Amino acid sequence: MAKCVCCGKETSFGNQLSITRSHISKRTSRQVKPNLRTVKAIIDGNVKRVSVCSKCLRSGKIKRAV
Repeated sequence: MAKCVCCGKETSFGNQLSITRSHISKRTSRQVKPNLRTVKAIIDGNVKRVSVCSKCLRSGKIKRAV
C-alpha cells in the first residue's frame, strides 16, 4: 500500500452510507486514498525518489531536489 514518507498517511477504509427515507438502508465499503506525489527529495543529503502527500509538500516538510 502507498504511504507518505513524511507523515505516514495511507489509505483508510470506511462505510459509504446510502440514505433513503430518513434512515440508512445500505452500507458498502469504500476507500479514501491520500493525494500522493512521487518527487525527488533530499533525504539525509542524498537525492531519493519518494512518495509524499500534497499537504507535506505545500507545508515545506520535504525539501525538493532541483
